[in-house]
Amino acid sequence: MRPWEEFMPAAERQVYQNAGYTGQALPAGRRPAFLIVDVTQGFTGGPFPQQAEEYATACQGAWEAVAVIARLLRAVRAKAWPVVYTTGDGPMEKFYGGATKRPRSGGDERPGRDEIPEALAPTAADLVIKKNKASAFFATPLADYLRRLGTDALLIAGASTSGCVRATVVDAFSHNFYPVVVEEATFDRSPTLHRANLFDMNAKYAAVVTVEQAMRWIDAVQEGGANSEVKTGVGAKSK
Repeated sequence: MRPWEEFMPAAERQVYQNAGYTGQALPAGRRPAFLIVDVTQGFTGGPFPQQAEEYATACQGAWEAVAVIARLLRAVRAKAWPVVYTTGDGPMEKFYGGATKRPRSGGDERPGRDEIPEALAPTAADLVIKKNKASAFFATPLADYLRRLGTDALLIAGASTSGCVRATVVDAFSHNFYPVVVEEATFDRSPTLHRANLFDMNAKYAAVVTVEQAMRWIDAVQEGGANSEVKTGVGAKSK
């Protein structure tokens, strides 16, 4: 069962299908990259198993998603895919503003808010982009970097599903980098919004897949360099 089927009425899903939003397969490309959006202490809470409540912005399911992202990282590194991380840029928010209209609180100033968990630590070969707005593409060099590499698809993980992940997915699709979102590798402070946004992204902008589907895709893309489709659907159940 896809995560949205637990709460999204069948009649509403049928409306999407009748309009042509069927979550059809995407031509996911020959040269993908892995993009990890804002998986930092401000969204995960402190190092596991500390309580997430130490950061007001921490999200539910964060550490479960971190474990999935670590698995994906091992797989893409073995295939020599480019890896890109985004983090917030706390010191520059006073000049450029934050990613949302949410007022800053005292807890937001806690050291380490923009640090990446040790389990996902970048290597010297990875690109880490600091950003101030929701999309990883807005006022950053990401699109130029990906085009220089010849990237044509993005495997996407991170937080929050309804915020920075969604904004990044829409911009990735707009730039013609086909987005492939791993449902277990994304997380949000609201399980309801997490599921609703996975459904809507899958219908309109991305292929939303399970981690097992993603792992099979990682292997398939590299085997023959063929243009491998990522199969998913609004009404389809995971296989």
